[in-house]
Amino acid sequence: MALHITQDCTACDACRPVCPNEAIATGNPIHVIDPLRCTECVGAHDEPQCKLVCPANCIEVNPDFVEDRAQLEEKYNQLHG
Repeated sequence: MALHITQDCTACDACRPVCPNEAIATGNPIHVIDPLRCTECVGAHDEPQCKLVCPANCIEVNPDFVEDRAQLEEKYNQLHG
């Protein structure tokens, strides 16, 4: 599943530089995760790096983009070919 950022985001920018897929963009007023680029770090790390560094604990599963591990790995491979 892709992740998304809730309204609790403080726009601290801790998450953006750690995303291996460059899926996080500065939004107005909160950061936004592109679900077509988010792989929950599958293919790059053992766990989502954005969630690890988020001081507001505002990153959660996006229920609109349900994907299993194999689909996330395929998406990662397509992004990084």
